[in-house]
Amino acid sequence: MSLGTLYLLPNTLGKTEGNPSHPEDVLAIIRTLDVLFVENIQNATRFLQWVGDTVPGYAIEFYPLNKKTTDLDLLEYIKPLKAGKNAGILSEAGLPAIADPGAKMVELAHKFNIPIKPLVGPSSIFLALMGSGFNGQEFHFHGYLPMDEKACFQKLQELEWQSRRHDVTQIFMETPYRNGTMLKRILANVQDTTRVCLACDLSLSSEEIISKSAGEWSRDLQANKLDLDHWHKRPCIFLLYAK
Repeated sequence: MSLGTLYLLPNTLGKTEGNPSHPEDVLAIIRTLDVLFVENIQNATRFLQWVGDTVPGYAIEFYPLNKKTTDLDLLEYIKPLKAGKNAGILSEAGLPAIADPGAKMVELAHKFNIPIKPLVGPSSIFLALMGSGFNGQEFHFHGYLPMDEKACFQKLQELEWQSRRHDVTQIFMETPYRNGTMLKRILANVQDTTRVCLACDLSLSSEEIISKSAGEWSRDLQANKLDLDHWHKRPCIFLLYAK
């Protein structure tokens, strides 16, 4: 019996009209799948409605794949693929298995020699890096920085030092309602010459990418040219680059 293929399905990065972020051949594959590993079934259903013309929801086998998923769960999840059925992993936003629990499923699929097929779609990490003007040859993604203020300060100073020493772009994110707090922390802990990029609502009509030195950021805030609430509850990626 032949094995099924595990497709890594790109999600959108927010509410968008039409399907401009997804090539038609990617949408065509998504429309054929009736086994899906998802973080949230309700959100996955909305995504399928956005794709359109998919297998009816009642005929799709949904498997929750999140931080609570155990290794025993994964062994159950792999059975349809071993039986020859194609399946897909869908993240909450962007690409699965990058800063995403889907990586555990991909790891297990490799152990069973199940073919893996990543599909093209939007990635906030790479879109932000592309638009920053920073070093795209060497970069590090750190996920979320520590919430504790002192620990966050230490981490920011460490990232700045590493960026300057190794000529590397540092990339991280924050919970959307804390974007203003994170920007203030960055400006309070890096040198004025260090470049800071904030990339918000990537791939959406409200997309915004601002890249300048920490000193310029601080002067604009002091002159009330910028409002921290402007980025409140909007998905953002932060980048640091110290030459």
